[in-house]
Amino acid sequence: MIAIQFPTNSIELSINLTDEQFFQLCQHNRDYQFERTASGELIIMPPTGSETSRRNADLTSQLRVWNRETKLGVVFDSSGGFTLPNGADRSPDASWVKKERWDALTPEQKESFAPLCPDFVVELRSRTDSLKKLQEKMQEYIDNGARLGWLIDRQNRRVEIYRPGQDVEIIENPATLSGEDVLPGFVLNLEEIM
Repeated sequence: MIAIQFPTNSIELSINLTDEQFFQLCQHNRDYQFERTASGELIIMPPTGSETSRRNADLTSQLRVWNRETKLGVVFDSSGGFTLPNGADRSPDASWVKKERWDALTPEQKESFAPLCPDFVVELRSRTDSLKKLQEKMQEYIDNGARLGWLIDRQNRRVEIYRPGQDVEIIENPATLSGEDVLPGFVLNLEEIM
């Protein structure tokens, strides 16, 4: 049994969905983004506003250009879903998986929600996003194997950097972010994103 959360009005429904049914629900309702928590709660999110989408496209394209040059992994946009080791189904705003980990998946796993946590994840906070819920999601990524995560909080003009085994680092109004040793040589220009 899973609970369903609607972003504006909290409504809970009792629904049992298999992984395949959840995947099909997502495929047949592409106007919405679905996630599932580790406890089975279904979260339905409407499409982002145009401004957030524009900023997210810039972020993903910068990551894609770097990856095209380095060929170190695979880049995903906000519509890419992953089944984390804890059972949650999540869709970061942008993410990256190391090539060796992606290549180890079967074709069937690649066509569905990949059963892994990305090595790198980004959440871009929109005007209506709860900061606390995004912080919890970022910690969930780290707890499930992400090696680097950025929570870009435009409202407060800061970035929270998540790393395994370390306290969250907060940078006020940065111009750029480094991909560190996870994304060697990648520098995100935040001019169009913040």
